[in-house]
Amino acid sequence: MTIANVADPTSRRGNWTYDCAGAQIRAHRRHLATVLTIRGEIDAVNVDDVSEYLRRFILGDHPVVVDLSDVGYFSGAGLALLQMLDENCRAAGVQWSLVASPAVRQLVGDDRDDAPFPLTGSVHEALRDLADAIVSRRQLVLPLIRKTA
Repeated sequence: MTIANVADPTSRRGNWTYDCAGAQIRAHRRHLATVLTIRGEIDAVNVDDVSEYLRRFILGDHPVVVDLSDVGYFSGAGLALLQMLDENCRAAGVQWSLVASPAVRQLVGDDRDDAPFPLTGSVHEALRDLADAIVSRRQLVLPLIRKTA
């Protein structure tokens, strides 16, 4: 299911993308997570609008995958965007993952263990990790709910 900005029909393009002064954002709700795909540029001009738009998708306990793999330019102002996402997700108890383009990795870094944000290689990998975590939790709970004769 694709999520559109129904309140502002002028912000939609033919492919349900929200245009934000050089950054195109598409939100897609999947069973395991909401995938927020951003293409284009994130800079000081649009970072506040992008932040405001993304904030509305941090809901309940539904995980979020932020796909920046097609972001060609990512300024230092974009780090504030990622910090805001991280803080809001932590406050809401929402798990999130970041798929970073080379431009984003220049500022964030490549090392997943030392990265300040939860980096993953692709949207597919992020969704697979979420599915694996669900299977692991079920396996931990299964012995507790088995009936004895």
